[in-house]
Amino acid sequence: MTRMCFIFLLMSKAASVSTQFNGYNCDANYHSRFPGERDISVYCGVQTITLKINFCPVLFSGYTDVDLALNGHHSDAHCRGFINNNTFPTAVLFSISLSTLEACGNSLVVSTVYGANAYGNMSLVQIGNVSGYIDTPDPPAIISYLPGLLYKFSCSYPLEYLVNSSQLASSSAAVSVKDSNGTFVSTFSMILYNDSTYNQPLSIPMAGLALKTRVFAAVKATNLDKRWNILMDYCYTTPSGNPNDELRYDLFFGCYKDPQTTVLENGKSQMGRFSFEVFRFVKHRHQKMSTVFLHCVTKLCRADDCIMLMPICGRRRRRDGDESLDSPPVSSGNTIITAGPIITRSGKNSNLTIKETPMTPVTTALIAGVVILGGVSMGFFLLSLHLLQKSRLPPTTASGVWNPSFK
Repeated sequence: MTRMCFIFLLMSKAASVSTQFNGYNCDANYHSRFPGERDISVYCGVQTITLKINFCPVLFSGYTDVDLALNGHHSDAHCRGFINNNTFPTAVLFSISLSTLEACGNSLVVSTVYGANAYGNMSLVQIGNVSGYIDTPDPPAIISYLPGLLYKFSCSYPLEYLVNSSQLASSSAAVSVKDSNGTFVSTFSMILYNDSTYNQPLSIPMAGLALKTRVFAAVKATNLDKRWNILMDYCYTTPSGNPNDELRYDLFFGCYKDPQTTVLENGKSQMGRFSFEVFRFVKHRHQKMSTVFLHCVTKLCRADDCIMLMPICGRRRRRDGDESLDSPPVSSGNTIITAGPIITRSGKNSNLTIKETPMTPVTTALIAGVVILGGVSMGFFLLSLHLLQKSRLPPTTASGVWNPSFK
């Protein structure tokens, strides 16, 4: 019996020394378990939120790193993590940029608490709480023998910090164009402005833009000569920085145009310009602010051919006689450029007050006179009604046997 126990201890010790499990840094004994709350670490950084998940229990549960995704966005590669096998145990890392808070479905909820403001004074401070979860996909079958994994996280920041950190990030995209002189590369960008002069970049107050504020957008490109113009195929908005977000609202697409959107310049020069009135997404109904990201699918087209690539809306397009129907219009491929977030107020205000206007002495006297006059008139009316009813009463008739003495 003593020898058998000794052999078991040796085997256990040998197993615990091994740090490799299916090629990952996992202790086969210690990490052969289902995940727990302690398996996720959250780091609320100044520019990014970093999530670190112990991968070994995930592996033991029958999943791989590609099965983990932010907020159920399993089909989007940008919402998955990446393996870090240089640590013990092996971890899956997720990084969330503060400039795109709601990408991959993360939630931003604004609340007001009593605390120290940016100047160190105690007052009501708005706090932005970024939260979400990491989970595994549900199987297509009716049942499953694999456990469903769910890791929750949250980080809180002063709203002023979040607004300043995410202030109008603008993506750029390079496109390669081939023409008769060879190939050149041009870079698209989109900038938002305060007014139609397109001189002052859009500035967003800490409380957000008021609903129906008009915002002006300009799409530009570098390294162009006069032969090429910019054509915006369509522009749309999403509540997150992800252009492939399932929830979207089109500003203009083909012949459709949102009633509050005005396309100022498209396909006629080396700049695309339009404006629209800001709104809020209904999904943010329980929040004081809403985030709106702007996306435009854009291309370059030869100046003479841009009109042939634009939709025909309500009238037939004329084609110049010197153009041949056999020559297709020349253009580059489509690319998506993004700007945002545009932060808007929800329009809800729980601190509405009714302003009471004090009455002057003359107004008070007039009202008192009207009340007294009304009371006296009502008294006379009731008295007159009583007298009228009394005068209409029939004469009293005696009942019983007739007495001849009163004849």
